Amino acid sequence: MKPRVRIDLSKADQVWRFYRVLRKYGLNTICELDRCPNLYECWVEGSVTFAIMGRVCTRACPFCPIERGGVGEPLDPGEPERLARAVRDLGLRHVVISSVTRDDLPDGGASHFAETVRAIRRLNPSTVIEVLIPDFGGDREAVKRVVEARPHIIGHNIETVRRLHRRIKPGGDYDTSLRILKWVKEMSREVLTKSSIILGFGEGLDEVIETMRDLRGVGVDIVVIGGYAKPLEKRGLAPKEVDVNVYRLLRDAGRRLGFRLVEASPRARSSYLSSRMIEEIIGKTS
Repeated sequence: MKPRVRIDLSKADQVWRFYRVLRKYGLNTICELDRCPNLYECWVEGSVTFAIMGRVCTRACPFCPIERGGVGEPLDPGEPERLARAVRDLGLRHVVISSVTRDDLPDGGASHFAETVRAIRRLNPSTVIEVLIPDFGGDREAVKRVVEARPHIIGHNIETVRRLHRRIKPGGDYDTSLRILKWVKEMSREVLTKSSIILGFGEGLDEVIETMRDLRGVGVDIVVIGGYAKPLEKRGLAPKEVDVNVYRLLRDAGRRLGFRLVEASPRARSSYLSSRMIEEIIGKTS
């Protein structure tokens, strides 16, 4: 039986407030581009994941509904400042910055990420900044640019187990993703690292635990394990529903492996209710 989602319509004004501010500054969110079913719940909680560098992704991951193209839109130099103003207007204590993948840019967009982080810091010095970065083509210097901007959390999603990686995340590489997360820790011991795994593609429980073990091996602090809500037959992919007990088993396994936080549930996404992590992670380390 699928878990029921209770929606508190009395808080709808909060959601419309988010929409108004986003439209005012001409900003995109992963919540909307990815058609996330958790949008209402997260926005009511004050959690939002911005999407920078346009709406067109240069990768073709079959699980993702975002528009694809060989070349993305020109970068908007005013986007970092507008995003920082939106964070201020919304009074966000925690903000997540993600993006489409931009293989057409020399550094994969790392400089734009860095400038966005710096702009948020200038206008919102007390806001916890989390970035969810692509692989930047495996460019260590690009990763370094983001780390040097000093976000509090750097996420990079491995998405699936090694055996299924090429099918689920074409254009990416399992070991490259691990290296990126390892580089972040080597460059800054202060930053928290985060990754996520999607279930339902035919992976075995032992394979998922092995992937979790690989993530801990490169120092990842936070792991999010979830599933996708709708089948994606049009792209040749139809994730299967995973028994809720599997999530419980993986949550327990993650705690034994030593992750600081394990979020595992059928509806969890990489940035699901991220604002709550302030109390659970940032609060413990401040």
